Amino acid sequence: MASVLAHTSFWILTALASGRRHGYEILRETADASQGRVSLKVATLYAALDRLEADGLIRPDGEEIVSGRARRYFVITDDGATRLSAEVELMERSTRAARAQLSIHKFAVAPDAGAA
Repeated sequence: MASVLAHTSFWILTALASGRRHGYEILRETADASQGRVSLKVATLYAALDRLEADGLIRPDGEEIVSGRARRYFVITDDGATRLSAEVELMERSTRAARAQLSIHKFAVAPDAGAA
């Protein structure tokens, strides 16, 4: 079984799961998808992108110049999508186990307690 994805890697793969993105879009998408709980710094993003690429979970998908600035694009690979899916399944199983334990002890848990 693969190790648990780092928090940053999880959110980057989540952002790329819906399509090709450049760095700034990944930053914006991770903040939006996490409802503001994740705010990556540029250096953190690019270090994580390098690791994910080295692990074969993402790949570069071109570069373009916009307003004199280079935009590097990335896409999730099939291995990356498989890895993200496995992580989501693990999180769902973990959530079900925690909810079951909380309900045994009669702690109230709303279905979407973490949602805003």
